[in-house]
Amino acid sequence: MEKLISEFSLGLFFWQSAIFIGLLFLLRKFAWKPILNAVNEREASIINALDSAEKARTQLENIQSENQRLLKEARKEKEILLKEALKTKNQIISDAKKEAQNETEKILSQAQDTIQSEKRAALKELKNQVGSIAIDIAEKVINKELENKDKQMNLVNNLLKETDFK
Repeated sequence: MEKLISEFSLGLFFWQSAIFIGLLFLLRKFAWKPILNAVNEREASIINALDSAEKARTQLENIQSENQRLLKEARKEKEILLKEALKTKNQIISDAKKEAQNETEKILSQAQDTIQSEKRAALKELKNQVGSIAIDIAEKVINKELENKDKQMNLVNNLLKETDFK
């Protein structure tokens, strides 16, 4: 019985080995290539995904650095614009002050000219009135002095003596 078991085991081993080898050939012919192709495709897709992720990370870093650069430039430009606006504001204020000062001086000069003109006109009018009053007074005095013929003759003689005929 031992011999039979041993022959049966040996036969079983042979047939199992033959089936296993046959199965390996069948798997190699029909299954290994598709499985290996699927594994290779999966490996390639994983590598592509990793490459794409690395490229995306690199692009993201580039975009972030570009954003930082643009932000710095925008801040610098904002500072420049604020400085220019402050300078323009100060210039406008300075110009307005100068213009107001010039206008004030012009108005004061015109007012002084007007005052001087009015003063001259008032003095002229005063002189005219004083002259008119003086003439009126002189006329009244002369009329009073010349009421009498003797006084008129004395006045004429005195005037003739004072006048030097040449």
